[in-house]
Amino acid sequence: MANILITGCSSGIGLEAAKLLKQKGHKVFATARKQADVTSLEVLGFESFLLDVTLYDTVQTTLKSIIDKYHTLDVVFNNAGFGQPGAVEDLSVNVLKYQFETNVFGLHYLTCEALKIMRKQGFGKIIQHSSVLGIISLKFRGAYNASKYAVEGLNDTLRQELIGTNITISTLNTGPVSSNFRKNALKNFQDNIDIKNSVFSLVYNKELKERLQSQSDTTRFTITSKEAAQTILEIVESKKPKPRYYITKATYILGFAKRILTTSLLDKLLNKI
Repeated sequence: MANILITGCSSGIGLEAAKLLKQKGHKVFATARKQADVTSLEVLGFESFLLDVTLYDTVQTTLKSIIDKYHTLDVVFNNAGFGQPGAVEDLSVNVLKYQFETNVFGLHYLTCEALKIMRKQGFGKIIQHSSVLGIISLKFRGAYNASKYAVEGLNDTLRQELIGTNITISTLNTGPVSSNFRKNALKNFQDNIDIKNSVFSLVYNKELKERLQSQSDTTRFTITSKEAAQTILEIVESKKPKPRYYITKATYILGFAKRILTTSLLDKLLNKI
């Protein structure tokens, strides 16, 4: 049985991974940044903590509570994150910083704090939730693309720096997965982008808003959060987890395209998505 800390368990992959791992007999510390979600997780039988990765004291409090009671932390799944749609030229510096605060800096802080524990105990696994958009970029997702590219850079470096230890870093490159991601992205889009005065206003109103508002996910190769959670279980129970996991056929296809196409051809392909 492994002791596992998961961030972002209010819904989606975080919640489904927590449920699956608990079902398989692991001790899951399911966290969320809102008290209502923490309460819901407790009702489901989890030992849950209020943890917002942008509030570092909540990270410290959670880790201390786990170590004081259970003494070891086997796995950390850095799952918390969100998307900020909008063209690059419509992103204010503050909005871009806000995207990075959660997706990059919060992930980085928890990773470093977890590494202190794992180095001391002599083992551990860290699972980092990146995206297919850490491999390729799509228009109107510049903030999210950039945050996931940053996560890729940190992970690629960490793996080298941890060679010779019994600590592993596994990167998840998820493609389209059914979750509340688009609903949350729509709110960020409406709150933080000047849609009316953008040069892309027609495209925003005709295409992007319609896609984000859609109640059904018709994106090709979309899988459920439950299906994606199987990969987390595989990593947790593997003696030698892989450094990278492609999740969904879209990731395999676009990852392959990135390797074989010229930059110009890849841009033309991606611009049609």
